[in-house]
Amino acid sequence: MSLPSLFDRLRLPVIGAPLFIVSNPDLVIAQCKAGIVGSFPALNARPQSLLDEWLHRITEELAAWDRDHPETPAAPFAVNQIVHRSNARLQEDMATCAKWKVPIVITSLGAIVEVNQAVHGWGGITLHDIINDRFAHKAIEKGADGLIAVAAGAGGHAGRLSPFALVQEIRDWFDGPLILSGSIATGRAVLAAQAMGADLAYIGSPFIATREANAAEPYKQAIVEGRADDVVYSSLFTGVHGNYLKASIVAAGLDPDNLPDGDISTMDFATGTSKAKAWKDIWGSGQGIGAIRGVVPASDYIARLIEEYAEAKAELKAKARL
Repeated sequence: MSLPSLFDRLRLPVIGAPLFIVSNPDLVIAQCKAGIVGSFPALNARPQSLLDEWLHRITEELAAWDRDHPETPAAPFAVNQIVHRSNARLQEDMATCAKWKVPIVITSLGAIVEVNQAVHGWGGITLHDIINDRFAHKAIEKGADGLIAVAAGAGGHAGRLSPFALVQEIRDWFDGPLILSGSIATGRAVLAAQAMGADLAYIGSPFIATREANAAEPYKQAIVEGRADDVVYSSLFTGVHGNYLKASIVAAGLDPDNLPDGDISTMDFATGTSKAKAWKDIWGSGQGIGAIRGVVPASDYIARLIEEYAEAKAELKAKARL
């Protein structure tokens, strides 16, 4: 898939972020049908053979949707590959993605030339997530097509930098596809990301509170009830700093105000048996959850985003008297 066609099929400039454990075919298909890029981590499909089944289903259902709805074709989907040395499945997962010619591959925790070359070989594009300008340079040097700037306030493995600072540093030298992540949960925030210089917004935590998401009901309700102050930034659980819901930390018998630093050697994406049991017992979340009003179908939430985005554009135009 060419870069222009990535944008052509979107009804809203948004990528649904890949959520570890939470993202599944039901959610991805709903996101794509509603007009945004849907994505999931390859490692969510366990055992590895299940990845082939997931990609088969997603590909076939989106193709059927396109045949039946030529006026509103589905957005492309993406698969997230963890390029960390602990991911012993990477080669197998990449081979499965090649079989189905996955249109977009999102790489995390490492940039590898061979991965980008492989995706380009089957006609796909790669987007690499980064937390600072130095990593952004490395990703592009190693062949990534675009960047996902993970700023402060993002869910999961989040950065520390303000989105204003991060985007402006990247745009000083990079004019390719740039996606911004960090507390984006409304249509107004999507427009703000574009005003800063990003092409698309990256939205994750709000999709935890959707009916399709593979999350326990208490987790979904915690997203609905939570506010920015309920999110804790810690490296304890995987060795890499990330944002987590305070309530789940307390439920695990820990003091959210006195968490020790983590050890990256505890990270084990291949088996999902990290000693900290991150993402299972400890719930990831970004700081934008105050905008979430209830557990709804993903299509309803996206429809709300589209409406808010249009209203924000009109309001901004009026304010600027353009």
